[in-house]
Amino acid sequence: MGASEEVEDVKPKINVVVNFEGTNTTVKLKVNTTFKKVFDAVEKKFGFAEDSLRFFYEDKRLSKEETPADVGLEDGDMIDAHVQQLGGGLIC
Repeated sequence: MGASEEVEDVKPKINVVVNFEGTNTTVKLKVNTTFKKVFDAVEKKFGFAEDSLRFFYEDKRLSKEETPADVGLEDGDMIDAHVQQLGGGLIC
């Protein structure tokens, strides 16, 4: 089998920067990996329980089921993480 006949089965990986309160952490992932793995890893790194943080890319909230390919995320792009806000009701 010649070099031109070999088919590479390499899925591209990208580096994504997650920003949480001014602290950046870089995550390497495949473009077809769901964000659930990223979210879980970042929450664990910052000491939060699962589903405690909300993640946004270009002001759009990201879903656990989405992938970088779904939202057009490219190498070096930044995701913002925020603590989920509960309450905030009106006090009279």
